[in-house]
Amino acid sequence: MAAIDAANAEDPNTIEVRGAVRPKELAHAELMGEWLDRLDPGAGDAQRLAARAHHLRRWSLPRASYPEGRAGYLRWRTALRKQHADEVAGILQAVGYDAETITRTQAIVRKEGLGRDPEVQTHEDALCLVFLETQLAALVDDLEGDKMVEVIQKTAAKMSAEALALVADLPMRESDRALIARALG
Repeated sequence: MAAIDAANAEDPNTIEVRGAVRPKELAHAELMGEWLDRLDPGAGDAQRLAARAHHLRRWSLPRASYPEGRAGYLRWRTALRKQHADEVAGILQAVGYDAETITRTQAIVRKEGLGRDPEVQTHEDALCLVFLETQLAALVDDLEGDKMVEVIQKTAAKMSAEALALVADLPMRESDRALIARALG
């Protein structure tokens, strides 16, 4: 995890989380670990490694390097999942992890079996909770209400009932909480 965190600490982008400014992907990885602990305290090594590596060096493949629009966005996201899985494999091999742990970590990072695999679902739940905690407010400020309702509904559709119940614990503006309530109606 230290090697993954060191790679994410190189992120030139920063984000303020809970009053501290941190490299964005390092902060997201740390939050993923916190949510994983809350969602599945008995999570194994592959889940914990995947949580830290879910957006490993994400800034190195900018969204702007793909065409605008949904098709370009989906191509970018697919390329990112492959890149994250390949890079975490290199790190894990270098520090001596076995092939089984590496393969499983990669599968979770790529979200293989989403909707069927409980570990991948927990990973997705943690991702959604991190998104809502760290990115919702900025997105609300950029998008109109109806579009945000759609974004929240799409996010909620990917989450388990257990994770949705934890949304109430997230620190957020009251206006954002009201928007979530409207979206989940």
